[in-house]
Amino acid sequence: MISSILLAAGQSKRMSGDNKLIKKYNKKYLINHIIGTLIKSNVNKIIVVLGFQSSKVKKITVKNKKINFVFNKNYKSGMASSIKTGLKRVSKKNIGFLIIQADMPLISKNIINSICYAIKNIRKKEIIAPIYKRKMGNPIGFKSSMTKILNKTKGDSGAKKIIKRNKKNLSLIKVNSKSIFKDFNTQKDFLLK
Repeated sequence: MISSILLAAGQSKRMSGDNKLIKKYNKKYLINHIIGTLIKSNVNKIIVVLGFQSSKVKKITVKNKKINFVFNKNYKSGMASSIKTGLKRVSKKNIGFLIIQADMPLISKNIINSICYAIKNIRKKEIIAPIYKRKMGNPIGFKSSMTKILNKTKGDSGAKKIIKRNKKNLSLIKVNSKSIFKDFNTQKDFLLK
């Protein structure tokens, strides 16, 4: 089994008052782009970590049996607290999990499935990251053996800090898309076609 921890607790600070996850992009709420992709992917369980305006986000989120909501009461302290909240819901039976930002609507099912495949099949490496033109992006896959290390992260550092400290443990998979870099942070991003 492979789970995904979907980080959906942030405060959208660069959105001048709007919560980006409940704003529409291409006629769909932003969060539902990545949720739809995850539902169609080989991920077995989607753990949605809520925080800022949690009831509004939950209300507009697509419903599916794969989805499991969890609330991060410490969401204001940064991304690390959301990762830890999500990890509590990852089953002991899991061989691994992906950490994904909810504001990355352009990531494809193929990218998610490639990371799932690598978690299952790459031996001796416990972190899997996509690269495009030699630049690393998101989402990041982890084998379950990395849980303890991830539980030690603090503040607003996501998985990237863990990767820097564990380079020997990293396997990079080539993808053919810039979508692994594109998160939506400002009003301008929503004008993308």
